[in-house]
Amino acid sequence: MEKKRIGFDLLIFEDEAELSQNDQKLLGAAEEARKNAYAPYSRFKVGAAALLENGETVIGNNQENASYPSGLCAERVAVFQAGARFPDVAIVSIAISAASEEHVVDMPAAPCGNCRQSIMEYEHKQQSPISLLMKAEKGPIFKCSSMADILPLAFDNSFLGDS
Repeated sequence: MEKKRIGFDLLIFEDEAELSQNDQKLLGAAEEARKNAYAPYSRFKVGAAALLENGETVIGNNQENASYPSGLCAERVAVFQAGARFPDVAIVSIAISAASEEHVVDMPAAPCGNCRQSIMEYEHKQQSPISLLMKAEKGPIFKCSSMADILPLAFDNSFLGDS
């Protein structure tokens, strides 16, 4: 059997000026959302902005809780809000902005496993990719064309049979 390699293209931009106007605007919305994150425990603030097919932008930020499992990440706040407010509108792109109050973050933070799975569910539901734009307070900007790129062996409803 021939071995196969799974990989993906990751675009790396050194400056926001290299991005399209739409990507710059979406990243700006994520950065603004990050400022209102509630992160008194980790002191790691994350903002997310989801651009919908109808042109709406929905934001989210991380919301921590002393009972850690009770909090939510910025990406899921944005995605779930989009699903609640615009249930039949596809998510086109999600921008993520992360920063620490403790030290300088100079590499983009990709979504955690729970967020990857949640975003992948929406890709599967809408049958179209959701591009990701990721940036820290300094450093490069990462962009990939689909959550499936960074979660290639995703669990979806095909594993659940007839459900």
